[in-house]
Amino acid sequence: MSQPPRILDPYYLALTLLVTVAYQLFFFSIAFTLKFDKLTDFAGGTNFVVLAILTLALNPSPDARQLVVSLFLVVWGLRLSGFLLFRILKTGKDDRFDDKRDKFFRFLGFWVFQMVWVWTCSLPVTVLNSPAVQAFAPQPAFGTGRDIAGVVLYAVGLLMESVSDVQRYRFRARNDRAAVCDGGLFYFSRHPNYFGEIIVQFAIFTIAVTPAAEGYVTGGAYAALYASILSGVFITLLLMFISGLPLSERPGSKKRYEAGTNWDAYARYLNRTSILIPFPPQLYERMPTVLKRTVFLEFPMYVFDPAKHAEGAPGERSAEEGRRGQSGEGLVNDGRA
Repeated sequence: MSQPPRILDPYYLALTLLVTVAYQLFFFSIAFTLKFDKLTDFAGGTNFVVLAILTLALNPSPDARQLVVSLFLVVWGLRLSGFLLFRILKTGKDDRFDDKRDKFFRFLGFWVFQMVWVWTCSLPVTVLNSPAVQAFAPQPAFGTGRDIAGVVLYAVGLLMESVSDVQRYRFRARNDRAAVCDGGLFYFSRHPNYFGEIIVQFAIFTIAVTPAAEGYVTGGAYAALYASILSGVFITLLLMFISGLPLSERPGSKKRYEAGTNWDAYARYLNRTSILIPFPPQLYERMPTVLKRTVFLEFPMYVFDPAKHAEGAPGERSAEEGRRGQSGEGLVNDGRA
């Protein structure tokens, strides 16, 4: 079997990093110069496509597993970039950059973080397609139990992420900011799109790691394949502690409470709906708080307690403050890098 060429390092880590940096800086230069928000998320999603196709194309004879994981990353990247591009074309601008787009280094900081996100979450595909892994022959035939589990997980995660994105977009387009988005997948989870995105990353890793898990790959390549689980860990930490839940949960609840925009209905939604892992609300509502805070990951950092808030009842703020405080159904930001 023909081996892929070694470029810079046997795992394609330097190659994919350089391509990612160049790709993001190209789009950053356009976005900063023209103060143009519409390319930012598009550049992030399509960067995954570029890395998957590049590392796959370097192999003169890719096997079925390489084709599957590369295709999965391409499909996920195209769906994500396509949806976010459609959304920004409808909204016109991205509020995340209101205090950044005119400041070179602050704006660049966002793009640097996007570089890290793309490079890290592409690791399972990058490493699997690399010459260090493909030097081990034969590779296990695609279709192991681990492969099938990964395909099922990927399908579930992609479907959940895609459907919930559309459901939330349509809900916001049809309802005012006081309404509570508690239908469809949001009936079972406050953030089904985040949950789906996490599942997708771990699904791709599950398939990519098969050569090591089945004992076909050893040594440094074995360690590299298992280390690529960093992709799933990174996206989980990102959504749970940096740009996802922390930006939407407590701040969104606080703004709703201060504005008095249907707070009672939203508080009930918070109490009976799992923050991340889909679960029947009838059971979640009766669940002890200790289980919500541990098993279901609704950590205290996400919880807004009106009793500990500044004095003043909901609805007693001025109308102007209310308009500033409204936050949709509590998901004040998509949260994606």
